[in-house]
Amino acid sequence: MGDVFIHPTAEVDKSARIGDGTKIWNQAQVRNDAVIGEGCIISKNVYIDEHTVIGNRVKIQNNVNVYHGVTIEDDVFLGPSMTFTNDMYPRAFAADWKITPTLVKRGASVGANATIRCGITIGEYAMIGSGSVVTKDVADHELVVGNPAQHLGYVCTCGQKLDDEGVCGMCGSRFNF
Repeated sequence: MGDVFIHPTAEVDKSARIGDGTKIWNQAQVRNDAVIGEGCIISKNVYIDEHTVIGNRVKIQNNVNVYHGVTIEDDVFLGPSMTFTNDMYPRAFAADWKITPTLVKRGASVGANATIRCGITIGEYAMIGSGSVVTKDVADHELVVGNPAQHLGYVCTCGQKLDDEGVCGMCGSRFNF
């Protein structure tokens, strides 16, 4: 894969672990003890909080916030300006707040401007529509959209919506849900 690229305007803590072939672009911030896998793209103005774990080949678009408590598995796509939360009961004055973990499984895609409430799991190859507010778990291959996000169907590993029989019109794969 080759070396890591870090843009001169990016701020990457020396304790962060960055995998081979990863590119971190302008004005991104990667905090202490964050782990980012191989072959990732961390785009402009991305914030990656301390102790965050990001898998291999993850693409994080501009202006995304990945907070402490979020774990992202391999091959995940995070669209522009989407964000995660990590506190179920946020208050500016709460000194004893608790981080609530969130898991994004392999191959999932989250659309632009989506908000992911903490404490949920987004399943393998699931797809979250742009602008959605996700407040509950999303199943493997499930497509959800809206505020709050609602089930709209299922998607293939290739990303295309499946028909009512669970067949992908693009690649012909068949699923049973």
